Amino acid sequence: MMKRLIISILCILALTGCHKGRTYFPKDIEPQQVEMVRFDQSIQNVHEASVAQDIRVLYDEYPEFMTLWVEDILGIPSADTAYLEQALPQFLNDTLYGFKQTNAVEREQFEDISELQSSLNQAFAKIKYLYPETEIPTFYLFVSGFQTPIYFNDELIGIGADMYLGSDYEYYNRVVYEYQKQTMRKECIPVDVVSAYLFRTIPYTSTKSRLLDQMMYRGKVMYLTAQIFDQMPAYEVMGWTKEQWKWCEKNERAIWHLVMDKRDLFKTESLILTGYLNDGPFTSEISQDAPGRLGIWLGWRIVESYMEHNENVTLQELMTEGDAQKILEESYYKP
Repeated sequence: MMKRLIISILCILALTGCHKGRTYFPKDIEPQQVEMVRFDQSIQNVHEASVAQDIRVLYDEYPEFMTLWVEDILGIPSADTAYLEQALPQFLNDTLYGFKQTNAVEREQFEDISELQSSLNQAFAKIKYLYPETEIPTFYLFVSGFQTPIYFNDELIGIGADMYLGSDYEYYNRVVYEYQKQTMRKECIPVDVVSAYLFRTIPYTSTKSRLLDQMMYRGKVMYLTAQIFDQMPAYEVMGWTKEQWKWCEKNERAIWHLVMDKRDLFKTESLILTGYLNDGPFTSEISQDAPGRLGIWLGWRIVESYMEHNENVTLQELMTEGDAQKILEESYYKP
């Protein structure tokens, strides 16, 4: 009976794609408290009858982010307040593109952000543990008019909450492709934020631009992201469905043999790189059944094997290792 129970548990873990292997963080890790600014609520409190005064209040309360939002989201010079007084109410009250309806849904869905904040607190506690010198950025929730999910500069991270209203949100049919909807859910925000933050802060150290080098760099960042979210199914970290992950696991050997037979690892052509690494409905270099960004997944798998075979290598050392050929050879990756 006990043997059958253990086998059943192992099967469940295999199907959910949970992580296995080394553990890098203590259970009693020092918590971090990230600051979450509700710019999304404040911008929606602008009224047409008092727009000039409301805009001045926004500039006073959020001098940096208001300027960034006006220039990068609305596309208006921040000094052109006369035009902004006309454009902002139009943006907030638009019904043709669904901004007014969407902003109302966003306000409702993001009324309580305690779970989101808790997840980011835990994630950045782990980042701070690895890199004690890290300055935790300030987070701003905002509405983007379906333009951008994550916005960065050196001091802050903006989260376009209207890009995370659920895969079945009706207005997404007008602005994104079907394959992009998978990650347009509120629960996807922490992984999107952390992976984007890591890609921004962890430099690409290879001197080459082969597919292999790009795969290893992205694979390293995904491996670290997965360690930070070690209780999350791997397919969620990847931004795939469970079925997509299972397809790749089932066909992993055939995928790797095809990549090797085509000698794609050592190619530098942009079409090859984007075919393997960029998001899309499928990975054209492999199969129309293969999910997009398959090259990143392969890089992650190789890095995972490398870390399992090199227990003396720390996460920090992995992130600074720029020799992709070394990682591949010492991974003993043989699916």
